[in-house]
Amino acid sequence: MHDIDFVITYLDGNDPAWQEEKNKYSPDSGADAGKNRYRNWDNLKYLFRGFEKFTPWVRKIHFITYGHVPEWLNTEDPRINIVKHEDYIPKEWLPTFSSRCIDMNLHRIDDLAEHFVYFNDDMFLLSPCGKELFFKRGLPCDSAILEPSILKMRSSAALYLAPLVCTAVINKHFSKKKVMAANPGKWFNLSYGRFLIETLLLMPYSEFAGFRPMHLPYSYLKSSYKAVWKNEPELCALASSHRFRVPDDLNHLIFSYWQFATGAFIPRSTKAGSGIYVRTVKDAKRAAETLRRAKYKMVCLNDNIDDPKDAEQIIRIINSALEEILPERSAFELF
Repeated sequence: MHDIDFVITYLDGNDPAWQEEKNKYSPDSGADAGKNRYRNWDNLKYLFRGFEKFTPWVRKIHFITYGHVPEWLNTEDPRINIVKHEDYIPKEWLPTFSSRCIDMNLHRIDDLAEHFVYFNDDMFLLSPCGKELFFKRGLPCDSAILEPSILKMRSSAALYLAPLVCTAVINKHFSKKKVMAANPGKWFNLSYGRFLIETLLLMPYSEFAGFRPMHLPYSYLKSSYKAVWKNEPELCALASSHRFRVPDDLNHLIFSYWQFATGAFIPRSTKAGSGIYVRTVKDAKRAAETLRRAKYKMVCLNDNIDDPKDAEQIIRIINSALEEILPERSAFELF
């Protein structure tokens, strides 16, 4: 089995120096710069505890930061590589406050393994995870499920325009008929469960209508990043150039979709993890129970809090559950 690295993006949105610099730049009216993009839940240590307990095989953890490093993080641990934006993002795109720029350029990180898993700081591991959860036979593990993404735009254009643009790029470069005929077992796979029905219903359409987002740690090949940049340098550069998120920019999902289209993936069960949207206190209590039961190996807790006044209580509920699951301090923590 190949070496596998982890990549984590982190931001302390409460830092006054960062806020001051951010305020120097006014996002366009179409930019996505909501508070939930920068809210700090103060639970990153549980992700690291999960790494130590459930994935001790990781070669290196690349910790991407504007410059913030949690006081408790043991940066002397040889497995940790602190990566500031200026260490890998071309200087003409800095400073950036856009996750698009940050994650579109991950392949530029020094000493990044060909096989890596991209974590946001709201993703957590809840039980032992072997390498085969992320990679098999040298290929990323993922769930290739068709979905008409355009139908979801009624709820949030900012969220769903990017997947549509990414899908359009795939349709530009690949024939849906040829792609699916080349690897039928990867598209019509029983491990997708009931979601397989969505793919079957969309078969009459000549082009890809979209792909179901799993909102889980993303398994990538560095070579997939390079292939997309080679084929669409202008779109990749445009997405990187905006200081704040712009709805119709490419995002890192283009690399997942490219892996689908080229057959560079192994089907993974949809029961491996779950993306959980947390909007209300009720949602938080339900999510906390899911965490305690360790129903999934991995989860993503999406910050969609409706009322900012509930944020403190919601965060406390979630973090209490994480503390119950992972109470032991890891070697990645100084205190």
